[in-house]
Amino acid sequence: MKKTTIVYWTSTVIIFLFEGVMPALTSQTELAKEGIQHLGYPVFFGNALVIFKVLGALALIIPAVPNRIKEWAYAGFAFDFIFACISHWSIDGFGVQTIFPLVIFAILIASYIAHEKLNGYLQERNFTSKTKNDVFSSIPQ
Repeated sequence: MKKTTIVYWTSTVIIFLFEGVMPALTSQTELAKEGIQHLGYPVFFGNALVIFKVLGALALIIPAVPNRIKEWAYAGFAFDFIFACISHWSIDGFGVQTIFPLVIFAILIASYIAHEKLNGYLQERNFTSKTKNDVFSSIPQ
């Protein structure tokens, strides 16, 4: 197997376990419910979050899911991790609970970059900026 494939599947399985399996198994425990309330969110928010996490994790792990859906899942998880960090920091201050979402976010980024490389998107996209002449060259004079 190629290095990129190993990185993709390893990082994606980690995301699947942390964001798909664990929330599905632990979301209805008293500790999870207290955690949601401690952060100031209503109880139903935790239930909705778990549903979207499981759907997003399934979208990432199932190869037949269209790439557009996978990109939405990656974006959703990115927002989830960033706002989890902000929520913990604003309530509890800086600590392990603030850092942990950022660690998982780094794993998500590794999965996303490997996904893009495997699908050839990074080679197709031209990331150079266009100059003023390039932008207006297609306009008739």
